[in-house]
Amino acid sequence: MLLLGGLALVYGIALDGVGLLSADEPRYASIGREMARSGDWITPTLWGKPWFEKPPLLYWMVAAGQLAGLGDDLAPRLPVAILSLVYLLLQFLVVRRLEGDRIAWISVLLLSTTAGWAAESQIGVTDLPLAATFNATVLFGLLWIETGSKRAALAAGVCFGLALLAKGLVAGVLILPLFWFAWRRWKELLLPAVAALLVAVPWYAAMFVRHGKPFWDEFFVKHHFSRFADGALLHEQPFWFYVPVLVASLFPWPTVLSLLGPDCWSERRRRILLAVFCFGLVFFSVSANKLPGYILPLLPPLCIVLAAGLAAAGSAKRQLALATLLLGLCPIIATLLPDALLYGLRRANLGETHWEYFALALPFTLAAWWLERTSKRTAAVAVVAVGAALGLLFVKLSAAPVLDQIVSARGFWRRVQPHADNTCVEALHRNWLYGLNYYSVEPLPGCTGSSRAIAITQRPGAMPALSPRQIKANETP
Repeated sequence: MLLLGGLALVYGIALDGVGLLSADEPRYASIGREMARSGDWITPTLWGKPWFEKPPLLYWMVAAGQLAGLGDDLAPRLPVAILSLVYLLLQFLVVRRLEGDRIAWISVLLLSTTAGWAAESQIGVTDLPLAATFNATVLFGLLWIETGSKRAALAAGVCFGLALLAKGLVAGVLILPLFWFAWRRWKELLLPAVAALLVAVPWYAAMFVRHGKPFWDEFFVKHHFSRFADGALLHEQPFWFYVPVLVASLFPWPTVLSLLGPDCWSERRRRILLAVFCFGLVFFSVSANKLPGYILPLLPPLCIVLAAGLAAAGSAKRQLALATLLLGLCPIIATLLPDALLYGLRRANLGETHWEYFALALPFTLAAWWLERTSKRTAAVAVVAVGAALGLLFVKLSAAPVLDQIVSARGFWRRVQPHADNTCVEALHRNWLYGLNYYSVEPLPGCTGSSRAIAITQRPGAMPALSPRQIKANETP
């Protein structure tokens, strides 16, 4: 519980220090807020129009946050952070039962402080809800395979139903390796299958009844089949895209990958986890559309397998020491982050690297080295994890003010708000448009045909700006 409390503190500090980011977070938050206001918990609605892109689990979480009075910035994020912590607790409890205390502790220390998991626990998008519910399915499925527990099978079915409500059919693909290992017990799969259907089918059925073919075409054809088969959604990347993404997502732990060995697949349960990871990595790599957050569901099984390898290794001094030294990159990451979110990583300014950054990480390096040398491996891993958590805090607190002003629309809305009744949108990037519409609640009108005297304009690669508008002769001021 001490670990969970520390993680809650790290995840929770400055959770609303940055306004909602990119196009997805304010768009999903807008849908959840509309659900809370309208009382319609079936049809996702974005500014008065049905939105069929994603299933409703995240929207329900945001709506619950709004009804709980969390406000516009915390309502989309705090439920996600809480779900992340709940999953980490579940992983510890199930892995402890299957593998023992040591591997359970190490697996949670690894996962909770990876850059991928920690970052996705801070934002209100669908990747973390899918990762948590899908991997809860995997953990309960492993428990059922190992013990035959009907309660575990039932829990796996419920979690799988939630995973289908988190991001659609992708959970049905990722779970295939688990089915492969359990196919000889297919009769016992009836209980979790019925549980999953009872959880997921009511919403899908209600949407078909209400919206019919438009829902099918948009949700399934466009955002499932077409998203996998072609790059029409403009997220096309090369096959090897997820190799560097995986290494970055594991920061500061990619050094532990060198400990992958026979101990990681010596037990059937570990082979299942490795199969889930490998199958998922190939599936996402083959898909035409790729985004970094897509592979988040693969981090928990990988971290459990890595924990087994780390626990069994003869020595891990070099791996743990290098992991702590990598924490010296945190100031560089904090500097890089605004540009990376604005222009993409390739165009971001790396800034200068100073040896002092790595000197700050040196005490953690020495502590991890000494603890490992004295055969206190779990404590050594914990030292690295504490350093990683502090690095996350540093990045959050130092980058937040910049992100809020130049990446999130929240800071720009504060400038627009005093003139909102006389402002229209002339040209604005979609990321800024969705964010501005979220914070304005009622979207500002376009300038075409409008008599408003102030225009929001944005040139490619530049920040949005307010400027006086030349009113045409046929427009009444």
